[in-house]
Amino acid sequence: MDNSPSHDDPGQPVPAPVPMTKSELGPEARPEAKQPSNAPVAQTQMRVSDADRERIAELLRDAYAEGRLDADEHAERIEAAYAAKTFGDLAPLTRDLPARPLSFDKEPLGAAAGPPQPPARQESPAVVAIFGGASRKGRWRVGSHLKAFAAFGGVEIDLSDAVFESPEVEIVVMAMFGGVEVRVPENVTLQGGGVGLFGGFDVREQTAADPYAPVVRVKGLAMFGGCTAKPRRGKKLKEWVRRQLGTD
Repeated sequence: MDNSPSHDDPGQPVPAPVPMTKSELGPEARPEAKQPSNAPVAQTQMRVSDADRERIAELLRDAYAEGRLDADEHAERIEAAYAAKTFGDLAPLTRDLPARPLSFDKEPLGAAAGPPQPPARQESPAVVAIFGGASRKGRWRVGSHLKAFAAFGGVEIDLSDAVFESPEVEIVVMAMFGGVEVRVPENVTLQGGGVGLFGGFDVREQTAADPYAPVVRVKGLAMFGGCTAKPRRGKKLKEWVRRQLGTD
């Protein structure tokens, strides 16, 4: 007769279960690893600066001047460049262009020729002065069309430090019992002419040595008033629609 103790004998102590180690747990039972809060941000998610946006805008201006982009494509990409928040937003804008592509590498310290320029201002395409004065100068973005209206007042338009967004700029002037003065850098082409009715309309035309330099055309009417347009000697434009980047 078998006298071995039964497994169901309540008199025998039952060994306690041995806990499993983490390595023995199945993948569904393992706790999820916590991501460190200081994980690095991907390069495409890094925030861009105003200087980065301006750099891409210059590439787009050159592509437009060379005929690689039409007017609608240029306008759409320029708008997207200035609205970009991250490098990932900027990268697609120049990916299909042969010019210098967008790089995530930072320039070494001291590589810049001078201090960084402030972002160019977005201004209205019209400058109006009625019984007073109005001026447009400094670092601002100028498009393909600009209007100046002066009535019993004066308007001053200085393009010396402006950022040209088009290879051609047309300025339409209306001066009635007032005056309009336009000044351009000495390395752009200045053309035009208007009508002086009991007034004067003087455009000092010049042709830039660089055939790809911007062209400024001034036209309109000065009635019992005056308009003058002339180059500003000693002032050269650097941010413009060039055939190739890296040349002044």
